[in-house]
Parts: sequence; structure tokens; C-alpha cells
Amino acid sequence: MADRDTRACGIYGGGRPMGEQVKGMIHEKAPTASQALTVATLFPLGGLLLVLSGLALAGSVVGLAVATPVFLIFSPVLVPAALLIGMAVTGFLTSGALGLGGLSSLTCLANTARQAFQRTPDYVEEARRRMAEAAAHAGHKTAQAGHAIQSRAQEAGAGGAGGAGGAGGGRASS
Repeated sequence: MADRDTRACGIYGGGRPMGEQVKGMIHEKAPTASQALTVATLFPLGGLLLVLSGLALAGSVVGLAVATPVFLIFSPVLVPAALLIGMAVTGFLTSGALGLGGLSSLTCLANTARQAFQRTPDYVEEARRRMAEAAAHAGHKTAQAGHAIQSRAQEAGAGGAGGAGGAGGGRASS
């Protein structure tokens, strides 16, 4: 447990080499269904946003390359310059926004998976402990109920042999 705490206290994992950090993050257990669903939704979304970012950047560069001569030949100099700058700014901002969205999606996915791997064993152990306590309590209550029933049956058997005639005789005399 202290190993995990030292890993989280700095950018470089508390002075540990990168190879040990990576080995510490790899677990032998399979991911849960919710983790698989998270990966299945966020990984394609992040990849799609990164692809769209690249396409927007490429489209901006190609559009600028194609439109620049047309603007320079058929328009005065200031109008195409303003349009060129506007398109360049729009293309670069779109590219950056889509790239940032893709990277933040992948970062969120990685953080979610890391937190789930760190917390899962604690939850499982706590659930096992509670189930064992509940089973022990149920067994104890069952044993108490069995002893109570057995003692009542013995009392009824002992009292029923000698006291049944006396109790019946008492009713007849009343």
C-alpha cells in the first residue's frame, strides 16, 4: 500500500525509474465490465478527435495553399491577406481544440483505469470480510435457535410424560 502512495506523490513517481513505474501499473487481473466499457467508448472517441484534428490541420494547410494564389490574382492585396489570416487562425484553433479534446479524453481514460485498479482490491477485501462476518453471525444465530428448539423439545418431552395426566385430571375436576 505504501508503494502506491509513493508513486502518486510526484511527477516521476517518487524517484523510481520509469521501468518500475510501468511494472507497478500492470496488473495480472482482468478488467471489469465497466472498465472495458469505458475503454470501448473513450478510446475510439479520443482517436476520432485526434484524427479530426489532423484532418482539420491538413485541410487548413491545403486550403491556404490553394486559395492564396486565387486571392492574390483576383483581389486587391488587403482582402485576401485578411481572409488568409482568418482562415489560418480558424484552422489552427480548430486543430488545437480537437487535439486537446482527444488528448484529454485519453487522459481521463487512463486516470479512470488507474484509479479503478488501485481501489478494486480494497473493495473486494472489504466485501469478503463483511460476507464472512455475516456468515458467522448467521451461523451463530442458527446454532442458538437450534439449541433453543432442542431445549424446548426436551422440556416438553420431560414435562409431557409426568404432567400430562395431572393436567388432564385437573381439568376434569374443574
